[in-house]
Amino acid sequence: MMKVKRGMQQFARVMTSKAFKKVVCAFAACCLSPLLLSAQELDCKVTVNYAQVQGTNVEIFKTFETAMMEFINERHWTQAQYEINERIRCSINFTVKSYDENEGRWGCELIVQSTRPVYQSGYQSTVFSFKDADVEFNYREFDPLELRDNQIDNNLTAVIAYYAYLIIGMDMDTMAPEGGTEVLRSVENIVTAAQTLNEKGWKAFDDSRNRYAVISDYLDPGMSPLRQMMYDYHRKGMDEMATNATRARAAITASLSSLKQARDNKPMSSLPVIFTEIKKDELINIYGGKSPAAQSEREEVYEIVSNINPSQKTEWDKIKSK
Repeated sequence: MMKVKRGMQQFARVMTSKAFKKVVCAFAACCLSPLLLSAQELDCKVTVNYAQVQGTNVEIFKTFETAMMEFINERHWTQAQYEINERIRCSINFTVKSYDENEGRWGCELIVQSTRPVYQSGYQSTVFSFKDADVEFNYREFDPLELRDNQIDNNLTAVIAYYAYLIIGMDMDTMAPEGGTEVLRSVENIVTAAQTLNEKGWKAFDDSRNRYAVISDYLDPGMSPLRQMMYDYHRKGMDEMATNATRARAAITASLSSLKQARDNKPMSSLPVIFTEIKKDELINIYGGKSPAAQSEREEVYEIVSNINPSQKTEWDKIKSK
């Protein structure tokens, strides 16, 4: 009995010893911290506008909104390690244009947007903004939302996965030159697998702004200058604004030459135009009005963006005028 008691006392001393605590802490750091401390990539706000749909129980739209946010935000989309404060801010707005309750068939317009923080500021710079005008899918209240590797059998989860990977990949491109290539290949794989769905937005040549066209153009070697520009514009330009605005503005001006090169390489691609639409207000703030930008700098930027997107000439005129 005394031997048992002494054994228990020795065990207790081991359990409370500093050495044992260090072992436990080391085990926790190695094995548990990646699970507990690694955040998901996306911090996405989902909204569902169902004003166009009449005579339907609105609870299904609220349930759908919650299910979408959980599906997007609680999933680890890549192997990359993110801190909680590094999660990519994004939003997806569903405007429901039609809903067949009997068939569980939805017709929606999506507006997808993502931003990245600008270093040493509270400003969020828009990286991606896109309207997907014709998205149809089947969904009934409380349907499970599943995404299996190498198997695309549901248009809703295919579309959401497409934009999730695209947002992450493009965000990585702003942090390192073509840094999102591996993730963007996942977007390409989804497009390939989705060809069997017989749904709109996935087919080649149907539309220069559909899902197929966006990723196909973005990964095309001719668009390499645009991807380099994504890095130069954000990392060398916007992130340096707080430190040296003149140097940062010069980097942004230089990066826009790459945008021109991308347009020259692929004149039929919509991506350079989409970029100018996304960055229109930001560019006007950087170069227009009371900006300290030199007139030569203003005119250089004006020449590039007005040639790429002449439909916005009235807005681009604000860049030249003080």
